[in-house]
Amino acid sequence: MLSKDLLLQAGKAIQTQPLRAALIILAMSIGVAAVNVLTALGDSARNYVVHEFESLGTHLVIVLPGRTETTGGHPPLFGETPRDLTLDDAAALFRSKHVAAIAPVSIGSAPVSVGGLERETNIMGSTHALLRVRHLTMAQGQFLPEADADKEVSVCVIGKKISEELFAHQQAVGQWLRINDRRFRVIGVLAKEGQSIGTGFDELVIVPVASAQALFDSHSLFRILIEAYSEAAMYKAVDEVRTIIKLRHEGEDDVTVITQDSVVNTFDKILTALTFTVAGIAAVSLAVAGVLVMNVMLVSVSQRTAEIGLLKALGATQSQLQRWFLCEAALLSLAGALVGSVLGQFGILILQWLYPNFPVALPIWARVSALAVALVTGLVFGGLPARKAARLDPVAALARR
Repeated sequence: MLSKDLLLQAGKAIQTQPLRAALIILAMSIGVAAVNVLTALGDSARNYVVHEFESLGTHLVIVLPGRTETTGGHPPLFGETPRDLTLDDAAALFRSKHVAAIAPVSIGSAPVSVGGLERETNIMGSTHALLRVRHLTMAQGQFLPEADADKEVSVCVIGKKISEELFAHQQAVGQWLRINDRRFRVIGVLAKEGQSIGTGFDELVIVPVASAQALFDSHSLFRILIEAYSEAAMYKAVDEVRTIIKLRHEGEDDVTVITQDSVVNTFDKILTALTFTVAGIAAVSLAVAGVLVMNVMLVSVSQRTAEIGLLKALGATQSQLQRWFLCEAALLSLAGALVGSVLGQFGILILQWLYPNFPVALPIWARVSALAVALVTGLVFGGLPARKAARLDPVAALARR
């Protein structure tokens, strides 16, 4: 019996029981579609988060007040808070030869108004270096002037959405914008940036950091963003930043210093594990489909006992009969996998239409893996019926006709 004969006989056997074949294909296709959609969601979420962190800047080091580690010692005294980061701390970090640019950041919320229009929005205080560190792009005008960080200047740069809402029918650059009880001249409008790790630059107003501290009557910084000269310099800068801040804070190591790469790698590992987890959960449905394949094939063996006995009486070997039934299971599984791939792609297209800003896509390795797993599942669960058919005694099988 040649390979083409096996395929031909298996195909004819499937055609004689179209309802059972359809049920197997449906079960297998649902499993494959579920695996494809959930894998696409998990992998796309990983790529999205990693891309967002990579877009923060190049060779980025972030300094935050307070330590994230716990030492197991006594808890801090009531009312004790982490030591603030200040503009002097930020300026002192230039002692490191590995630091290319420093952007101190202060954050607050305040009403902004133009004429009779007013809205609440986030105010970010920083310096001219923020443009370089965060890779921001200007749509109109210029960014904050290159001035000393501790110098108050009544100028601001606004996000695209702020410009459209408050200056809908006029040129924003050159106009006055009121923040709380202070007036700032708009000198630039950011290009459309969208959301970036929780920061919506389109709805942001950026002012000089000293002006922001005066607005909110606070001398502390939200964080300090540092750009190193290279990847190697980035890791050396982390140690030097800790040393410099420790010397300034009376020997206390009371800041958290993280690198862009460490954050990206951490999220990449977490979301990769999540992708495999949800794919594994979806693969349970493939196991259910495999059980269905086994049950249907066992019923098929019992109904085709006489046919099997006749084939064995004519000289068919156990190996040939086993390959015949395995071929039948493989064809059903492969058909289900192909239908499931089409359904999965259709589901992904629906998700892309519903969430256009979230790049949902199925990697090639996941598509091929789903097909391979479906095929292996069919062969594994088809093995028991195939062995049962191959071991039938031809005389006993014919006698049961």
